[in-house]
This record gives sequence, structure tokens and C-alpha cells, in this order.
Amino acid sequence: MTYAVEGCAVSELSTSGQRPETLKHAPLGRESDYPEHYDPGLLFPIPRAANRAPLGIEEGNLPFIGEDEWHAFELSWLNRKGKPIVAVARFRLPAESPNLIESKSWKLYLNSFNQTRFDDHAAVIEALTRDLSQAAEAELCVDLLAVDDAELAPRALPGECIDDLDIEVESYTPSVAHLKVGDEIVEETLTSHLLKSNCPVTGQPDWGSVMIRYRGPRLDRHGLLRYIIGYRQHQDFHEHCVEHIFTDLMHHARPERLLVMARYVRRGGLDISPWRGTPGEVPPLPLRLARQ
Repeated sequence: MTYAVEGCAVSELSTSGQRPETLKHAPLGRESDYPEHYDPGLLFPIPRAANRAPLGIEEGNLPFIGEDEWHAFELSWLNRKGKPIVAVARFRLPAESPNLIESKSWKLYLNSFNQTRFDDHAAVIEALTRDLSQAAEAELCVDLLAVDDAELAPRALPGECIDDLDIEVESYTPSVAHLKVGDEIVEETLTSHLLKSNCPVTGQPDWGSVMIRYRGPRLDRHGLLRYIIGYRQHQDFHEHCVEHIFTDLMHHARPERLLVMARYVRRGGLDISPWRGTPGEVPPLPLRLARQ
């Protein structure tokens, strides 16, 4: 059962292993005290522009549409009588928002609800929508789901999985040299569960699955799988990996239409599933995988 819907926020690239300047004061990778009372000041926004500049993406002139979809599995608060309430929150942040919200700060913020009393679910949704939208500088959508809601049941990615291809892999950094196409124009959906990257601040692994739906010259599947596996030692955040894949495919495969969606395994009670597409491309949402 969905309780309510209201309205309609990490990341920054660092391949050097050093903390990026905009993350200098972020809680990510640091010891933190967990808050006992509601505190929206814990949220740490990060401008998207710094991540996008190396890909040639200009703010205000994005080559894609998209969202970052989050699920929060560790959300609880108190009702007016002091009784704990639990729920799963789903957040949808538009790709055109100026800011991301750093993931650990998001987790700390959600933990600040634990010993805070709210009148009802609507009051919780109002606080979440207001605080996160203000940090992201864009309107964010919030759903609260019961922990046994049918929408949280695992499903499979649509399309054809290419993971069983017998390939030899020699490089674990993404290379556009692997992205090769033929002359035939096709419309297909390809998936892989071999996506993995590393947090550029903590070095922790981020495991995920990726779906690529396109119409255009047929992609060489062996090369595409090598390209995806190339992210295995790549240091980047979830959203930027998806934007990286999207821009590489658009530049080197030249599809007429393209949708790239990743579903990442949860860490710290949060999972994130960014998607980026050409105008008109919409992913199959809501969709959660078994390992999320």
C-alpha cells in the first residue's frame, strides 16, 4: 500500500584518490555521530556541474532527461504518543536539479527522524519533500511505502542479458574503443549484472545492474560487455557512471534513441537507481531487483 505521494536530492568525480574540494567538509568517509533529533542541516548538497564538465555536459543544456531514484529502508519516526512507525521511502530527484545530495549526509538526516514525533505520514512527507527539495534546489518526489508493499517485491530487468558471453577481459577501466556497431538498424534492450565501480572517496565497491535500451546501429555485444566490465576499477559515483555510459554510447554508437538505467545494490540502507535517456524515453518504474 502506498500511503501518499507529494510533489514532483552523492557525487563528485575524483580519480586521484584525493577527496574532491567540494566534498572536503562532507561526512562521507568520516566518523560521524548519529543524530537523535530531526535536523535538516545535516544534508550536504553538491553541485552536479563539476561531475559533468569532463563529459562536455553543460548545465542548462543537458543532452538527456532522467531521474535519480532512491529507496530508503531505514526510515522510522515516532507518532504523537511516542510509538515507533516504520516505512520505506522512495525519492525521485530530477537530473536537471543543480545539486546532488551526498549519500551519507542523506542517511544521517533520515536517522534524525528516529526519535522525532510527527502527527502523521503526511507530516513526514511534507518535511522530507521540503528539506530535500531545498538542498537539491529542485522539486523532489517522495513516496512512503509500507514495508510489505507489493511495489517492493523483486522483479527482473526487461531485455536480454549479455553476461554469458564468453569474452576475454584485459582492462578494468572503461574504454570507448570497445563500443563498436554494425550497419543493421535494430531496436533492442540489453542488460548486464556485471556493473561495478568504486566510491571515489572511501574506495568501497558499488555493485549494480545496467539496462541499455536503444534504437540505432546494432551494438557489438562482446565489446559492450567489455566496456561495462571496464567500470570495475573505475572510481566514480552512481549518477556519474550512468551519465558517462550514456554520453559514450551517444558519441560512439550514434543511436536514434537511448535509455541507460542502473540499479545499484543498497549500502547503509539506501539504494540508488539513476536513469538517463533521450527525450521521450521512459524506464520501467517502479522496478527493484532481488539483490537491491
